[in-house]
Amino acid sequence: MAGPLAAEAGASLVRHLRAVLAELEPELLGLYWPHRREFNAAAALVAAANSPNVTHWRFALPFAQRAPVQLHYRAWQGEALDTVDDCGIPCSVGAEVLPDVVLVPCVGFTRAGYRLGYGGGYFDRWLALHPDVTSIGVAWSGSELDEHALQPQPHDLALTLVVTERGVV
Repeated sequence: MAGPLAAEAGASLVRHLRAVLAELEPELLGLYWPHRREFNAAAALVAAANSPNVTHWRFALPFAQRAPVQLHYRAWQGEALDTVDDCGIPCSVGAEVLPDVVLVPCVGFTRAGYRLGYGGGYFDRWLALHPDVTSIGVAWSGSELDEHALQPQPHDLALTLVVTERGVV
C-alpha cells in the first residue's frame, strides 16, 4: 500500500490506537521500532504526545539480546536513536524499565489474539515473564489470518487485543 491510501490507513490506525491508550492510561508505554513494513507506532505516538491537549505519555523501547536470548525495555524520551541492539534494531540507551502496556508488532494475527512475528521469540519470552502487562498487537487488517492458518504453539500467548486501521480486534 502506498500513497494516499497508506496515509489514510496510517491515520486511522493512529486514531484507534490513541483511543485504546486513552482508555488504558498507561503509566509507561512500551513501543517497538518498526521493521520492514510494520506500522511506525513509535513515530506516530511520539508526535501525538507532543500535540496540544494530549496526556503526556512516557515511553520505552525494547532491547533484544542474542545471548542469552531475551528482551528488556529501556526508557526513551523520543529522541533520535543512534544505538542498535544485538539484532541491529535501533534502541534507546535509557535505564531499564518495566512498561505496564506494550505494543507488539504483528506480521500476522488471529481474532483470538495470537500473532505471527519474525520467529525470534523475543516478545513471546518477555510476555511470558510479565503476564500482568497489557499487550496490544499492532497490525494492518490485511494481515489477519484464519484460525486454521496459525496454530498456536504451547509457548504462544494471546495478546490482550489487536489494533488495526479498521479498529480493535
